[in-house]
Amino acid sequence: MTQPDSGATVTIRIQRQDGPGKPARWEEFTVPRRANMNIISCLQYIAANPVTLDGKPTTPPVWDSGCLEEVCGACTMIINGKVRQSCSALVSELSKENDPITLQPMTKFPLVRDLWVDRSRLFNDLKRVKAWVPIDGTYDLGPGPTMPQKLQEERYPLSRCISCGCCLEACPQYTVANHFVGAAVISQAQLFNNHPTGAALKDERLEELMGEGGVGDCGKSGNCVQVCPKEIPLLESIAAIQRQATVYSIKSFFSGKK
Repeated sequence: MTQPDSGATVTIRIQRQDGPGKPARWEEFTVPRRANMNIISCLQYIAANPVTLDGKPTTPPVWDSGCLEEVCGACTMIINGKVRQSCSALVSELSKENDPITLQPMTKFPLVRDLWVDRSRLFNDLKRVKAWVPIDGTYDLGPGPTMPQKLQEERYPLSRCISCGCCLEACPQYTVANHFVGAAVISQAQLFNNHPTGAALKDERLEELMGEGGVGDCGKSGNCVQVCPKEIPLLESIAAIQRQATVYSIKSFFSGKK
């Protein structure tokens, strides 16, 4: 285990809330500095030593996390005012001169407790657009259609999405009062529309994305691209889906579907 730096500490300021509708409060904690420590390691220390900066015992803070290597997307929170993954947020980069590090929960999803929010809306929206490759059964169907190298290279960046919700938190159009699906969901629709087998559901995805909360609600602020931890070309996906939706609606009109 990495030993603490001699006497060095970092102050972690956490926005606490015992549950939905409960009053919010701020609590500060002192954590011994270690080389290469991240925010999750700070939270783990605080959970094991739940005593505030002024010496008052408190409850261990609650947060969500899984893989701790920026793959599962579960540990998203607002750190020093910016939404990001807490497992890849290093203390050495966040607190240069021993400034306090502030942690807050995302605001676009229902709060469960403290830093833990319920991202069910995101996953339900992925279901809305059928973000999967359809198969006829669980049995062996044999090799699927081949995919050209160029298409593989186009699809790979989109496949890196970890459903962390950073793009949704930063999006001014994505609010608790509307049904906008957001950049992550639109980009996943584009990922599967460009799959040789996934394209079987392309029309259904476009129908969904042309309705309420779909791609037409995007204001193209570009915030999503700025905060995406995987540097996914989200605006390109949104533009591609808008083009597909336009072509689909024209074809539907002249074919008598609309």
